[in-house]
Amino acid sequence: MKFTTHTSHRRGFTLVEIMIVVAIIALLASIAVPNFLRARKRSQAVRILEDLRVIDNATDEYAIENNKSTGTNPVWTDLKAYIKASTVLYNTGADIFGDTYGPFTVDTVVKVPAAAYTALSDAAPAPFWSPYH
Repeated sequence: MKFTTHTSHRRGFTLVEIMIVVAIIALLASIAVPNFLRARKRSQAVRILEDLRVIDNATDEYAIENNKSTGTNPVWTDLKAYIKASTVLYNTGADIFGDTYGPFTVDTVVKVPAAAYTALSDAAPAPFWSPYH
């Protein structure tokens, strides 16, 4: 008499196992995506803040080199000479949303564009923008 053993070696995953893995991935994504978006907004805010600092310094340098007094209103072409060439700020004179900076006044801090402040206010509150708001 011959006995045959019938052993089945399944090598796949069950539907329950796959569903658990998908649920874990979805949970991790629900945690990571909002943090990624917040970090992206924060980096955009830092970029705008740095642009404002560069413009403020350019206005001061313009006033010193051209002997301009408080209240003088330079235009963007006056300030471009004091900004590093071939940068996005130099080429456009605008923030990352396409809003132009200005008006510029000697001895007055340039303000963050209202649209940028509104778009980024959840990631960069009012104290972040000081003194540019």
